[in-house]
Amino acid sequence: MSENVASSDVSALAEKFATADPETILKWSIETYHPRLSLACSFGAEDMVLVDMLSKIAPRAKVFSLDTGRLPPETYELMATVQRKYHNLDLQILYPQTEAVQNMVQSKGINLFYDSVENRKLCCHVRKVEPLQRALAGLDAWITGIRRDQTANRSTMQVVEWDGANNLVKINPLINWSWEQVWRYIRQNFVPYNALHDRNYPSIGCAPCTRAVQAGEDPRAGRWWWEQGNQECGLHVLRS
Repeated sequence: MSENVASSDVSALAEKFATADPETILKWSIETYHPRLSLACSFGAEDMVLVDMLSKIAPRAKVFSLDTGRLPPETYELMATVQRKYHNLDLQILYPQTEAVQNMVQSKGINLFYDSVENRKLCCHVRKVEPLQRALAGLDAWITGIRRDQTANRSTMQVVEWDGANNLVKINPLINWSWEQVWRYIRQNFVPYNALHDRNYPSIGCAPCTRAVQAGEDPRAGRWWWEQGNQECGLHVLRS
């Protein structure tokens, strides 16, 4: 638990920063929590906005990404670009535990996630959730690029909230932004982005679990499309 902000203060902070711009929220985050603070980056459009903002506000700020081992080639290409362009940031890439992946694939198959919801959740846990827990260990707060209009689960999330699942403060500077605002920032600031966004992939995860969306579809419809109504992998489901 952070010594800087008690859990009882989180709601007051959420109200204080409810309408603040992302740069103001990031500056406060750095002043309050650095170096026990890190940005979670999956190299989606929103995360690239925050990477660019952080690089200007706080050189050597911490950023981490989870390499599941099943990412699209375009994501790896962007990852390499970020390492070159934003070399002032402290970027850490985390990987799943080798033995856990081997045991899962040996017992369930390489594409187990198509067979059942239970298997898909297992794969997400091994490749994403457990590495996330390691990434957050020792931190007081983490920053994410989630937006309120992305999913039903995220519609009630706040700028600052208590992440009971990981026992730390969670900060969402873009929670009030629209998709259009994200892209306006990217265009105006010449921010690199994943090439799949130009091929109708608004949300990008692991290659086998992500497809392009059709006109009129929900932006998250390309994630785990074989499951009815699923829009989350488990990283952003909060417990109080």
